[in-house]
Amino acid sequence: MSTSLFRVDKFAVPTASLSAFLARVHNVDGLLARQPGCRQNLVLTQTEGPGEFNVVTIVEWDSAEAMARAKSTMQAHYASEGFDPQAFMESLGVRGDLSVYSRYPLRQMPACR
Repeated sequence: MSTSLFRVDKFAVPTASLSAFLARVHNVDGLLARQPGCRQNLVLTQTEGPGEFNVVTIVEWDSAEAMARAKSTMQAHYASEGFDPQAFMESLGVRGDLSVYSRYPLRQMPACR
């Protein structure tokens, strides 16, 4: 059974702030991808539909320990830059919904084609 955990962050980003927000996400994306235990790292932008969240990031981690180590590393990186993620989001008018998920144990399902 997989012990993977998924950090899923959903953001409602005003159109005027999208470019600045995605530039920062791109920076963070590169750092996360180099962390031990990072299996995959996705940044998704909404292309259609009425949903309120127009940017979603999904990072799959090998384990809770790998995710915790990466969180510590990122916090240290932010501190060295003097970067405050919450203040950054507030300055751009971004609202976030940040959560950790695990895979629901379904029966064997056929692969998508």
